[in-house]
Amino acid sequence: MMKLSKINKTYKTGKLEVPVLYDIDVEIEDGEFIAIMGPSGSGKSTLMNIIGFLDAPTSGDYELNGDKISAFHENQLAALRNKHIGFVFQQFFLLPRLNAVKNVETPLIYADIAKNERTIRATEMLEKVGLGDRARHLPNELSGGQKQRVCIARALVNDPEIILADEPTGALDSKTGQQIMELFTQLNKEGKTVIIVTHEEEIAAYADRIIMLRDGVITEDRRLQA
Repeated sequence: MMKLSKINKTYKTGKLEVPVLYDIDVEIEDGEFIAIMGPSGSGKSTLMNIIGFLDAPTSGDYELNGDKISAFHENQLAALRNKHIGFVFQQFFLLPRLNAVKNVETPLIYADIAKNERTIRATEMLEKVGLGDRARHLPNELSGGQKQRVCIARALVNDPEIILADEPTGALDSKTGQQIMELFTQLNKEGKTVIIVTHEEEIAAYADRIIMLRDGVITEDRRLQA
C-alpha cells in the first residue's frame, strides 16, 4: 500500500520558488487501477514522479508498504524502483541501437541477472505483450504501438507490483491507444497496481478510480462504478 500524507512540492529556480503540489493526502491500495487527471500544469506528472521515487517532496511523508521513503538514500531508492515499480512513458525512451529484446533486458542488468536468464525473461515478456516475433527488431523498425509494447514489456520484466504510466497513449492513434489500455487492464486483472497519468477522459475511463488535480490540489477522488 502507498500512503502520501501532506505532500508538498516546490521547485526553486535561483531565488524564485514555484509551488507545484499542496498538502496531497492519498492512499493507494494494492491492485488498484487509478487514473491521475488534470490540465497541463496541474502537478499530475510531479505527483507520479514522487510516487515512483523519481522526485522527492519538499515536505510531507510517503510510505510504501509501511516503509518511510524519506529514510532511504539514493542507492536504496534505485533498488526499490527497480524491484517494485515499472515505468511506461509517452516518449518510449528506447535505446536506438538495441533491438527489442535487449531494450527489455536493461532493468535486469541493473538487477545483476545473468545474461542467459535476462534473454529468457525479456523474450517471455515480449511474447506476453504480443511482440514475440519482433524481438530482434530495432526501435526504428517498429510502429508507435509496438514501441509502447516494448516499453510495457521492459516495465514488467522485473515483475514489479506497481506500473506507473505517464500519458502512455499520448503519442499513439486512438485504435492503438485502446489496445494499449486493454493491455493495462489485463495487467491489473493479474494483480498489478496500475497508475496512469492522462488528460483524456476516454483513457481515464479504463480505471477504477480517478484522482483529479488542479493547481496542485486534489479536487476530486472518486471510484468509478463497474
